Amino acid sequence: MTLHLIKLCVGVETLDDLAQWQKRRLTDLKKKGKKLELMHVTRQTPKRVEELLEGGSLYWVIKGQIAARQKLLELRSLIREGVPHCGLVYEPKLVPTLRRSHRPFQGWRYLDPEAAPPDVRDLKGGKGLPQALKIELAELGLL
Repeated sequence: MTLHLIKLCVGVETLDDLAQWQKRRLTDLKKKGKKLELMHVTRQTPKRVEELLEGGSLYWVIKGQIAARQKLLELRSLIREGVPHCGLVYEPKLVPTLRRSHRPFQGWRYLDPEAAPPDVRDLKGGKGLPQALKIELAELGLL
């Protein structure tokens, strides 16, 4: 069974801010000749690795709302200053989701697939509308 992770996106005001930050990160990696990958390093290592890598995603909470997801590609063991950490490697494609409120928490949490909000692109109706308008209409229950 697929399982997801959810994480607060601290220091980011909007989904566009997150996209720009990740774009700059990839540009910096390219300039340094390093592997082009996005990774969030966390102290705790998830135990349910197989379920997470069976199509699981990392869902981002921005300003108290689940706003987007990125597919998990790998959970990498790392050592930082002699302390074990986990690198959550995820794909660069940022997929907007239907916004859903979420309370603050520390670290990451598992997110059951049934509790995960749908992708905006999966919403019925609104064909040809700008993405921001489509999200707003969906939040109002009009799509």
